[in-house]
Amino acid sequence: MTGGGGTEFNCMKSKVFVRKPAGDIFVGREILVETPIAKARPAARRKVANDVPRRHLVADERAAMASARVRNENDSLAAILGGEIIAGVYPPGSLLPHESVLLERFQISRPTLREAFRALAAKGLIVSRQRVGTSVRAKSEWHTLDPDFLAWHLRTALTEDFVADLFQLRQWVEPQAAFAAAQSADPAALARIAEAYADMERFQTGSGDLIGADLRFHQSILDATENIFVGALGGLIHTALVALFSLGWRGVVIKDERLHQHRAVLQAIKAREAESARRCMATLLQDSIDDVRRALGKNPRANAPALSKT
Repeated sequence: MTGGGGTEFNCMKSKVFVRKPAGDIFVGREILVETPIAKARPAARRKVANDVPRRHLVADERAAMASARVRNENDSLAAILGGEIIAGVYPPGSLLPHESVLLERFQISRPTLREAFRALAAKGLIVSRQRVGTSVRAKSEWHTLDPDFLAWHLRTALTEDFVADLFQLRQWVEPQAAFAAAQSADPAALARIAEAYADMERFQTGSGDLIGADLRFHQSILDATENIFVGALGGLIHTALVALFSLGWRGVVIKDERLHQHRAVLQAIKAREAESARRCMATLLQDSIDDVRRALGKNPRANAPALSKT
């Protein structure tokens, strides 16, 4: 395509040959406990102000582990119930099961259940009323851009409509963001976009964090608009890309043709060819959603029925 200044940018559509990612990565947490170094003659050990008895350290460690366990229980329960609400097990307007039923089902304490309810209420999913119970709120009141909500949606209700809605919003925002980035031509912003693209090129065959570089490329373009609301949509882009990777349409390898589409966006922004930047980004996103639709047709997870109540 040709921009206003006559520069040519290749925004051609392309096919991408992919391989499925190896799997998910789970990050654990370690608790470090400081213990006194043993000396040759313990009886002569001098007492100092900061010397904490070992029994106190063990007690602190146990308390920290107990607190972490409670948080994990709360988060897990909120994720399960939130996923079931999103999947339609409990549709808007319906009542959740009575507390006694949920306590029996999950074998948890009442405080744990109520903490999970507070988390769901904070995301606009439920509301509790005395003598009525806990009911599911209308979808229009759900905090759909909340990171937890998006993660639950991906795990429990990954459908073509969900992914299509994500990309529709991206199509409304990112091409215009590329246009604005080309107009502003801020040197620092251009350097961040170029650095992210260089990493994509360097990690093309899976030798590094290609996914992270891809995310930084798109986030840097959003940030280049210097609009705080547009920049905040980076979390949405992250969710969209995670959805793609989970479907297996693209693993940790990107072919030359798709890489060239990112390069065309970068070149248009650097050349201050705003209209070309917008067109190239729109083409890139359209190719991506086409890939997703093909992957959804082959992925049983995307076509699985909603969870049942039993």
